[in-house]
Amino acid sequence: MVKSVVIVGGGTSGWMTASYLRAAFGDRIDVTLVESKNVPTIGVGEATFSTIRHFFNYLGLDEREWMPECQATYKLAIRFENWRSQGHHFYHPFERLRAVNGFPLTDWWLNERPSGRFDKDCFVIASLCDANRSPRYLSGALFEQDFTEGGAERGYRTTLTEQDTQFPYAYHFDAALLARYLTRYGTDRGVRHVLDDVVSVNLDERGWISDVVTKEHGALAGDLFIDCTGFRGMLLNKALSVPFMSYQDTLPNDRAVALRVPVNMAERGIRPCTTATAQEAGWIWTIPLFGRVGTGYVYASDYCTPDEAERTLREFVGPAADDLEANHIRMRIGRSESSWVNNCVAIGLSSGFVEPLESTGIFFIQNAVEQLVKHFPSERWDDRLRQSYNRQVANVMDGVREFLVLHYHAAARADNDYWKDATTRQVPDGLAERLEQWQVKLPDSETVFPHYHGFEPYSYTAMLLGLGGLPVQAPPALRLFDGAAASRELRIVRDQSRELVGRLPSQYEYFARLHDLPPERRVAHGAPR
Repeated sequence: MVKSVVIVGGGTSGWMTASYLRAAFGDRIDVTLVESKNVPTIGVGEATFSTIRHFFNYLGLDEREWMPECQATYKLAIRFENWRSQGHHFYHPFERLRAVNGFPLTDWWLNERPSGRFDKDCFVIASLCDANRSPRYLSGALFEQDFTEGGAERGYRTTLTEQDTQFPYAYHFDAALLARYLTRYGTDRGVRHVLDDVVSVNLDERGWISDVVTKEHGALAGDLFIDCTGFRGMLLNKALSVPFMSYQDTLPNDRAVALRVPVNMAERGIRPCTTATAQEAGWIWTIPLFGRVGTGYVYASDYCTPDEAERTLREFVGPAADDLEANHIRMRIGRSESSWVNNCVAIGLSSGFVEPLESTGIFFIQNAVEQLVKHFPSERWDDRLRQSYNRQVANVMDGVREFLVLHYHAAARADNDYWKDATTRQVPDGLAERLEQWQVKLPDSETVFPHYHGFEPYSYTAMLLGLGGLPVQAPPALRLFDGAAASRELRIVRDQSRELVGRLPSQYEYFARLHDLPPERRVAHGAPR
């Protein structure tokens, strides 16, 4: 068997990989992680998928322990502002659609249109987000007991494969603090941590990596090398010359500028969602942590300069942005042709990246390391394992690409060249046909991207109804049904939403208690925002 793994690069991708491998294989393999003292974590965003719970479950980590250390909060949805028109917003929630007589509730909503807000009429979570509610009571109980917490209570660990229900929340966290937390986790369990700069990569006569040479520790040899060097792709793209396949023909944005904004959350309150606010040449993310807000402008350099982008972001944040240092990032949008070549696997940004619009960066890392464990090689290095791994990782990224292209193509906004071009930009193969299909029948399991990529049909439906740029219709068959049952279900959603908003604590109140703040500091004074 492969006995030694060398991970080049730290940050979120490096330490998620090292920790997961150690949790999976224990001391049956040696894991070394080498990272520079001088390369900061990029951290374009700190939001995640609801599937991230499987990662923490696998490591045996309790959120009540790691969340306070990482300034983490809950994320129930993404709130999209101004994508349709100024002042308009809607939610893409972590909540599957209910069905009545075999038709999703959104079909019935289109047929009856009880209000102008499909998200509040069809999903409970939209109302929780509008009211800044926590998904857990102060006791720690989850608001919906039908959701399972994972496999821990059944004596086993879970992966993405076991995501048989839609868990109602993900997390926001400080990526640097999480990397630090996982550094302790990994090193406590035997990961060798080398703080040094890799200056060269040596290949053997086959073109496989034999070792990486560091400035102070000399050569580090291993059987399997994992490239977590970010957009540089030091091992996979540079040393092994694996081509990079750009997605820029279908996705417009290639840069970001970010700020870390200290905020009094007792005054502001904590929204349980990531906010994506459309701008003149892209969109701004707002991610509320416990004690600060992470915010950044993702934009297209063809339509906006870095100075213009930074000015827009500072104006958006207001006086709190004064004197804060801005982090400018060039994003490499696309994926490596293959993420596993010879004895090198790229994980994280070196493998691929699709802009952070749906918080997929950490999901890509989690998926890649889970798949690596499931495809882990023997001394025979069977190429069929590589091929299977590469196919699955490529499908995940290509599927996310298609879902993100939908966000721009289906947006009703068309008030400048950026938005006009974004809505008419080239679409990936297969999407054009699906877009035509969805105009007469909303997405289902047969008509979305056919390979696993983390998004279910209800996500596509939420975006189509929220963005408003494509005509959609209810199935004609519904006119032949008695709509009483659907009307009753819509009332149930409304009543459940009102009841939960009245009973659940605010996000701030829940986390103030988790952080063990004194009682007088546990009440948020600000209005929901």
